[in-house]
Amino acid sequence: MIEKVNPAHPDKVADCIAGAIVDLVYQQDQDPRIAVEVLVGHGLCTIIAETSVELRRKDVKAIVRRIAGELKVRLKVVPQDPFLAMNQSEGLRCGDNGIFKGVPLSDEEKTLSKIAREIYAKNPYDGKYILDGKKLVICQSNADSIMLKQKYDDAGYETIVNPLGNWTGGTDVDTGATNRKLGSDLGHSVTGGGLHGKDLSKADVSINIYAFLQAQKTGKTVELSCAIGDVVVDGKPYAEIVEVARKYVQQIGGFEKLAEWGLY
Repeated sequence: MIEKVNPAHPDKVADCIAGAIVDLVYQQDQDPRIAVEVLVGHGLCTIIAETSVELRRKDVKAIVRRIAGELKVRLKVVPQDPFLAMNQSEGLRCGDNGIFKGVPLSDEEKTLSKIAREIYAKNPYDGKYILDGKKLVICQSNADSIMLKQKYDDAGYETIVNPLGNWTGGTDVDTGATNRKLGSDLGHSVTGGGLHGKDLSKADVSINIYAFLQAQKTGKTVELSCAIGDVVVDGKPYAEIVEVARKYVQQIGGFEKLAEWGLY
């Protein structure tokens, strides 16, 4: 049983805005420090960012406009806490405490991810999908419900489409917040940390990505823990784990791209 949401879901809109802001600071610094939270809905986007790099309001507003439309932007930017900044003053150290798990993707996860992308490619609007065995639940705004049901019934699923009827979706129907769709991002790898709105020094980003990749490579579940300030995790220098995550993010096109669908 697994759930997936698409990039137009309000929570994913918030994730994408946060990811685009992280991309922005990486254009200015190879190793910036940033943690940004986004709340979006009903004509308003509220952003709080703790950062080592200057964020210009006009640049942030341009990101919001591109991803979410003409919303009023409330922006609060503060410098990184000096005690936390000291943790990284002599090189990359683990930027948080946490437990992490990487799990090989199941056939069910791969199938639902493919279905979600397939539907979104033709209906680029707010959507959420659940697959439980052969039971497929599709909530897709601005789509032909009859067509979707017939298509996936014909594919062998017990398909339920828009159980409450057709709907418009989007951030004027619902609100979105950063890192609220952990299951959609991580599948059965969910522990406690979200991927979005943070730089690579944060364990929530780099160790989550590293554990996920190791699990896909080995076909086995990977379980890791860390404490803030650790220089070695899983027998590797933390800086090496950060570089694994950096390469992955660069390959997929950046933090905004990571935010669109998560890790699968």
